[in-house]
Amino acid sequence: MDDLTFDRHRRLRRTPGIRKMVQEHALRKEDLIFPIFVLEGKEIKKEVPSMPGVYQVSLDHLNEEMDRLVSAGVLSVIVFGVPEHKDQNGSEAYAQEGIVQKAIRQIKTAFPSLTIIADTCLCQYTDHGHCGVIEDGIIVNDSSLDYLTKTAVSQADAGADIIAPSNMMDGFTAAIRQGLDDAGHKDIPIMSYSVKFASAFYGPFRDAAHSSPSFGDRNTYQMDPPNRLEALREAHSDVKEGADFIIVKPALSYLDIVREVKEETAKPVVAYNVSGEYAMIKAAAANGWIDEKEVVMEKLTSMKRAGADLIVTYYAIDAAHWIDEA
Repeated sequence: MDDLTFDRHRRLRRTPGIRKMVQEHALRKEDLIFPIFVLEGKEIKKEVPSMPGVYQVSLDHLNEEMDRLVSAGVLSVIVFGVPEHKDQNGSEAYAQEGIVQKAIRQIKTAFPSLTIIADTCLCQYTDHGHCGVIEDGIIVNDSSLDYLTKTAVSQADAGADIIAPSNMMDGFTAAIRQGLDDAGHKDIPIMSYSVKFASAFYGPFRDAAHSSPSFGDRNTYQMDPPNRLEALREAHSDVKEGADFIIVKPALSYLDIVREVKEETAKPVVAYNVSGEYAMIKAAAANGWIDEKEVVMEKLTSMKRAGADLIVTYYAIDAAHWIDEA
């Protein structure tokens, strides 16, 4: 063995201090974005059955949820609305007194240091559950852009710091950018769901947002999971149209896409750690099959390693506390 030569990689793993010195990627509180579901009514804090620990809250409970967020040190929230009234064109999405608009104004007043991101879509607000408007049974693209732009402008008027359109209509970023600029919101950035796959991992979210389609599916506008080059085309289109951030959704099954989008664009990349990914870990942890904290932190760090600058995750508050413990 005296003349055996080989690399001794374990030298850099020998102690916790050395391992920390050479750690290549680290998860920070600043990386985390917490999703919140706000609904009309009073005295409502309702746990989503398929997402333990995630709640739909009425406005009178919203501040206590934001208190938890701020106390943990999370700096950003993305707001989803569950309206009382739904119609064909999703008019509550762009109503000045819509649930998201009211929530944004309330958060901005009570927690001015928080960065408020508004999810901009129609699916929670339409009676058919699709992300665009329907004509002759077809989800039409260009007519949908008008309603989506009105929604984005109303959210910016309410005080949203960032607009996050998630509808996957062609040209939605360009239309919203022009609409925001024309309405005097040139400085409001767009966090575009540029690469949103038609994924089986969204089921629990649709319970939380009451947004399941009443007919068909979303395969004609959300992306086909096997496609990689199409994802890059979508990202490049949105950059050209004015996107300031690029979201890849879901995260875990698409870390290769996160990496390529990061390398191909000069924009900050956001990984969306979706509801199904959350629910699976919660279920396994409840059965004692995994260590929840260790699995979550490994999962979120993998997104950073793949190239994500930011992560939307239902684990944001827990992860922030675990970062403090590290």
